[in-house]
Amino acid sequence: MNLRWQWCTSLGTEDFPVDAYEQLRQGLVQATPFNRLSWLRGAERALDNRQLRVLLGWHGQRLLLCLPLTLGREPRAGLSLQVLRHLGHPLSDRLALLVAHEARSAMPAALAHIRRHLPHDLLQLHELVNAADLLEPWRRACSYSEQSLTCRVPEHLIVELDREEAVGTLRYELRRANKRCAEIDARVIRVAPPADGIDALLERLREVEQASWKGTDGLGIFSGERRWHWMRDALRGLAAEGCVRVVMLEHQGRCISYRLGLLERGRLYDYNIAFLADYKNLGSGRLLLDEWIRWGLDEGWQWVDASRVSLSRSSHQLHERMSGVIEQQRWSFYSWRPRGLLAGTAERLWQRLKPRLKAWRERRQANTAQGTRP
Repeated sequence: MNLRWQWCTSLGTEDFPVDAYEQLRQGLVQATPFNRLSWLRGAERALDNRQLRVLLGWHGQRLLLCLPLTLGREPRAGLSLQVLRHLGHPLSDRLALLVAHEARSAMPAALAHIRRHLPHDLLQLHELVNAADLLEPWRRACSYSEQSLTCRVPEHLIVELDREEAVGTLRYELRRANKRCAEIDARVIRVAPPADGIDALLERLREVEQASWKGTDGLGIFSGERRWHWMRDALRGLAAEGCVRVVMLEHQGRCISYRLGLLERGRLYDYNIAFLADYKNLGSGRLLLDEWIRWGLDEGWQWVDASRVSLSRSSHQLHERMSGVIEQQRWSFYSWRPRGLLAGTAERLWQRLKPRLKAWRERRQANTAQGTRP
């Protein structure tokens, strides 16, 4: 299919085709809250040293492709590379590429337009699911490409059986959490904030996160002015669309723990959690996750989804009651430009060296352990 190509410099201008974008997004079942314009516009307003360019692909009056890309310099393998990323990195979790099924054959032409308009050394896309068929033409057109697993996300299918008390160790943990919360009169609260109430709520959540280890380490979604403005702007828009849900634990009118989720087509993405260290022994995380599921039963949600987790050390409590796993991938495409070739070669060598280095470290640790035995 031949598409008519158009470039935009912003998602927020009056001439951006909002209705056409929404028709494209709603037509793709794999789209997530992080594909919504509210989220992406928040990300755009928080851009620092990166430039935004949006590639649109039209067939007649119908929008079939939209790729919002940011370009900036990043160090890699001792080189300063021009790197393209999907708008929203690194705070977006699962993403879908907004490419209609009919436009899949236009992906080679899309890459050609990207290369002409945005010369780059590396194009890297994070947290994609089932994108192999869509991106295969890009792999063939690059000097080197890599597909790697970023996480295995647990999901829970909400069923009527969830109305009953959990079994096994989980039942014990939930009973203990409920007992400890009752002892200090801490209450679980559900909040579906409207647009005009989201700012006050976010201030409360930010206060908790800033006092938690995430705030101390500067890793929270509200850490720093840039992230704070991004979250505030994005969540305002999502609240106006009815997408934001919060479950929190209140003690004497103060929020001491919360989970922030984004609701999309009956799937609740468990996006962020924080709690005050003084209350860490309450077990509020499991309690609030259980509240997600019960809220879902009341409102007819189908899934509770961990959204994104660590690949090697995930401690997400949804692992305890997961009914499925979603694998998310990172795709890296190295160009034929000199720096792209050098960086791709370095990455290829590293991928060959890494298992040998890992095996050497394991042997060394084993030998050290044997040498320290009495």
